[in-house]
Amino acid sequence: MAVQNRKRWNHNIHYHPRVLRAVPDGARRALDVGCGEGMLARELRRTVPHVTGIDLDEPSIGQAREQSDDVEYVLGDFLTHRFEPASFDVVASVATLHHMDAAAGLARMRDLLRPGGVLAVVGLARSTMPGDLPRDLAGVAVGVCHRVVKGLWQHPSPTVWPPPVTYRQMRALAADILPGSEYRRHLLLRYSIVWRKPRD
Repeated sequence: MAVQNRKRWNHNIHYHPRVLRAVPDGARRALDVGCGEGMLARELRRTVPHVTGIDLDEPSIGQAREQSDDVEYVLGDFLTHRFEPASFDVVASVATLHHMDAAAGLARMRDLLRPGGVLAVVGLARSTMPGDLPRDLAGVAVGVCHRVVKGLWQHPSPTVWPPPVTYRQMRALAADILPGSEYRRHLLLRYSIVWRKPRD
């Protein structure tokens, strides 16, 4: 069973519960896209019997494999790795879509889900100024308050900034590629997408 994660906080971890709440009852297989050192994968493993984490960053996968858990960690490119289509009940991704072509990433996640499976994404997008400035300022202020109380854990994975896609563009992509998905923009400079694949 997965080890307990040390108490950590950052803007991405703050929204892990949104991903975990989306896991459907009876889920047997989960995929964590861009798993980094495996924190979310280990959290998923508490309720899902078989969890696979995939990441392109070799040092991060190395750290993940050092953990005392039974998550399968794959070093590879999510877009091209030979996963069986429709083979996961849950596909999760946190702060990863902006590292790849977002449309291709969402389509690949969709195709890897079994009918009735759930896709849960938390991501970063680019603000549009000046319209997004008030929301962004509020998010920065709330983030500072969280850091004062909880500290800030710096993840070891590579970063991409600025995100290539705006929040408005991500909403449109989600609506186009994942019809009926729930897109939400969150205060701490993140968005989320939750979608259940139709059984038809």
